[in-house]
Amino acid sequence: MATDVRVHLVDDNTPFRDSTAWLLETAGFEVHAYPSGPAFLAEWPSRRRGDGAECVVSDIRMPEMSGLQLQDTLRRQGCNVPLVFVTAHGDVPLAVEAMRKGASNFLEKPFSDDALLDSIRNAVAGARARGDGAVDSEVLAKLSPRERQVLDLVVASKPNKVIADILGISIKTVELHRANMMAKLGVRSLPELMKVALGHG
Repeated sequence: MATDVRVHLVDDNTPFRDSTAWLLETAGFEVHAYPSGPAFLAEWPSRRRGDGAECVVSDIRMPEMSGLQLQDTLRRQGCNVPLVFVTAHGDVPLAVEAMRKGASNFLEKPFSDDALLDSIRNAVAGARARGDGAVDSEVLAKLSPRERQVLDLVVASKPNKVIADILGISIKTVELHRANMMAKLGVRSLPELMKVALGHG
């Protein structure tokens, strides 16, 4: 899937931006790198694919425009491109807020190459599944709004503790929602759940 996916990389740290762009290009992604949110937004209209085969990877704390401000700007423009945030440990509360606002994932620095590549692939697959209606609407209709939220976060590879923090509920409540959700979807394992959620079931 990587070869037909465009990644927009937004980070003010030049060494990190250069090394990450090289990693993504080596993995087969088409990469456009930007030193700031405004620089990305200036180029975005001409580089946007609009077919679900793209992803924005952005630092969450930058001097000119934060990742959250970039996210808000895109949403105001009616753009639902999947967003993956990278963040330092102290920025995790900001990243949690970003997830509440619909970000696909966040990764704490330092993270492994595979973690970033998997996050991008999952983000794009999730966006395509939503765009294509890949998940049977009748199946999703069985889920409560909270179970849908838990499903999205499980697909984003978030552990129960992080899901609890993002949704403001207890870990036990998350476990209960996960159990109910899996029962309603007729799956018994996380791999089965991922297949159904991403439209490959």
